[in-house]
Amino acid sequence: MASPQNISVEQMRAILDEIVNTLESPEYSSKLDEAKEAAGNEMLKMMQLVFPMVVQIKMETIKRHGFTSSREGIVQFTQMVRELESVDGEVARLHSLIRNHYLPPVSISSTVDTSL
Repeated sequence: MASPQNISVEQMRAILDEIVNTLESPEYSSKLDEAKEAAGNEMLKMMQLVFPMVVQIKMETIKRHGFTSSREGIVQFTQMVRELESVDGEVARLHSLIRNHYLPPVSISSTVDTSL
């Protein structure tokens, strides 16, 4: 196991894949679906109900890979993901799958007048 400071793209892919698999496992997907249903379309409720579940799964996963299971660990992990997203499409894709669990899809209207 590599230390978080020198994690490779392949290791990051494996960690993100592990998080996605956990989120989509029968044990967690039903809990997440219930939380999403309770939140409805309200972003604040989504952040109160769904986001903490996703963060908990991320924290449990990353601590098995040398990160601390604290706020600092999750911040360090997220910074590393962001850095690697810019150089690796698979890291970006996996991170997007994780974000999709707590961020609703955003539709951008092409009819909005931005000529202020």
